[in-house]
Amino acid sequence: MSGELTEAGIVTVHGSAAGFAQEIAVGRHRLTGDEPASAGGTDTGPNPFDFLLAALGSCVSMTVAMYARRKRWPLDAVTVRVRHSRIHADHFDCDVELAGVLSEEQQVRLLEIAEKCPVHRTLTSEIHIQTRLTRRDEDPLLVK
Repeated sequence: MSGELTEAGIVTVHGSAAGFAQEIAVGRHRLTGDEPASAGGTDTGPNPFDFLLAALGSCVSMTVAMYARRKRWPLDAVTVRVRHSRIHADHFDCDVELAGVLSEEQQVRLLEIAEKCPVHRTLTSEIHIQTRLTRRDEDPLLVK
C-alpha cells in the first residue's frame, strides 16, 4: 500500500492480523493508526476514537474560521478541544476557544456555526453503514 494513491473520497486502511497498527491512505496522505501499549498496541499512532475526535475538532475549527472570514470578522485563531466519554451513551464535549477582538454577538454566532460543521451534522444525524466482504481482486464499489 505504500506507493499507491487512493481514489478521492476513499480512505484505505490496511493492517496485519498480528497487531493493531494500521496503515491509512487518504489520497496522497499517509497516516498510522494504533492502540496504546496499555491496550495491547504499539502506540505508533492515534487510536480510532482519536481520529474521530480529530475529524470533529478540525471540521469545527475550519467551519468557524471560514464563516468569520466571509463576514470579515476579526477572528485571529480557533482552538478546539474535544473529549469523548461513554456514560450511558457516547458523549462528546467540544470546547471552542476564539482568539480575536470579537463582540459577544459574534462569539455567540460562531458557536452556533460550530455546531453546523459537516462532521458535527453527520455525527448527530442518522447514520447508515453498509459493510460487505470483498476479495483482493474485486473493486468493492462494484460488488453487489
